[in-house]
Amino acid sequence: TPTFRQSGSSVRGRSRISKMGNQKLRNLLFLCAFSACKYNKACRNIYERIVAQGKSKKLALIAVVNKLIKQAFAIAKSGLPYNENYVSKLN
Repeated sequence: TPTFRQSGSSVRGRSRISKMGNQKLRNLLFLCAFSACKYNKACRNIYERIVAQGKSKKLALIAVVNKLIKQAFAIAKSGLPYNENYVSKLN
């Protein structure tokens, strides 16, 4: 999760990844994001959109990690196999 650095109302720093949670899992997910950007269409779209906005590639990879976590949770919760063409009924 990103954390914000600021002091009062004048000093603001860039957000960083918080170091909470399992370090090995965080590192593994970050490495998985590289492959996901190459082979997972939804992750590639997120990565390219964020980089096109002028944001850093690292920030885009973190967004891909969040997408992977959401996909994994949805698969585990529903019990259905991964479907690349799945569209949420909420949209």
